Amino acid sequence: MRYFNKFAPFSKHFYKQDACATFLAKKAQKNMDKNLAIARILDANLDRAREGLRVVEEWCRLGLENSDCTDKCKQMRQEIAHWHTSDLRKARDTINDPGTDLSHPQEAIRENIEQLLQANLCRVQEALRVLEEYGKLYDPNMGNAFKKIRYQVYILESELLQSYRYKKLINASLYLVTSSTKNLLKTVESALQGGLTLVQYRKKDVDDIIRLEMAQKLSELCHKYDALFIVNDRADIALEVNADGVHLGQQDIPISLARRILGPNKIIGRSTTNPQEMAKAIAEKADYIGVGPVYATPTKPDKQAAGLDYVKYAAQHSPIPWFAIGGIDEHNVTEVIASGATQVALVRAIMEADNPQKTTAKLLKKLKG
Repeated sequence: MRYFNKFAPFSKHFYKQDACATFLAKKAQKNMDKNLAIARILDANLDRAREGLRVVEEWCRLGLENSDCTDKCKQMRQEIAHWHTSDLRKARDTINDPGTDLSHPQEAIRENIEQLLQANLCRVQEALRVLEEYGKLYDPNMGNAFKKIRYQVYILESELLQSYRYKKLINASLYLVTSSTKNLLKTVESALQGGLTLVQYRKKDVDDIIRLEMAQKLSELCHKYDALFIVNDRADIALEVNADGVHLGQQDIPISLARRILGPNKIIGRSTTNPQEMAKAIAEKADYIGVGPVYATPTKPDKQAAGLDYVKYAAQHSPIPWFAIGGIDEHNVTEVIASGATQVALVRAIMEADNPQKTTAKLLKKLKG
């Protein structure tokens, strides 16, 4: 006779209830763990975005003295702070965060302001993308809010880099245009050590491969010293080596085409020899112009000297930065300054100097009064 347990049906019922309760408890715990992880992700990236924006804001305010960019940074920080609730802050567990000890060697290197700004803007953009995606799981409105802020940061980055380069252009009283020499890199570096902040690479009589290789080396060298680097004539090479811009002659491509190649943040200059060419360059939205040749020069043997009269005209009529150029050296720079020039471009005076560093320092002292 089979043993009959009259309590068996009840035992099975209670067992099922207990198993169900255990399953629901585990599921609830998993949901709690997921929610906690999401909250920690949001908290960490809210901090990251605000910190990065604050670094950028300080340079906008005190470095560029740009109130518009400063205000944009501040507004975005306040919008981000609105989402940083106490619930998210409570989820923070810095002690047990495995990411606090992780680092990359490049994080400790900031060679110039532009690199610092780009690193922090990239940090902000990545954080905003994380907030946009995980925010959708936290609040239906959070994803859209951070998507809008992310695009605002892209626009800010464009404006900031343009403003940063333009301010450096305005402040550059001395502009070195290179010429052929055996020790090109050594000469340019010596001038940079003397305080030079703007260099143009001009080399017309070599193959593109050689020109590209030297342009890359000069670009890296100039950026190491936080100086602007411009490529003569070739917008394609300027783009490839991450130059700060291109300088175009009267026979080169239109400024509008160079702008399409390089984008809105790069500097585009144009050579001019008379008031008509100046007016055209300004109308085509050049960022700066060359004014000259002031004196006869072997670098432009086919060009008649425009003279000091054109320098005086530029001083009175040019609304954009302009550089007097052509045959200027230590001996005649004073009369160029007296004619109204505050920015000059030189070739031989530095490239053929026995000590480019000292020559550069002397010229800068004269230009800055």
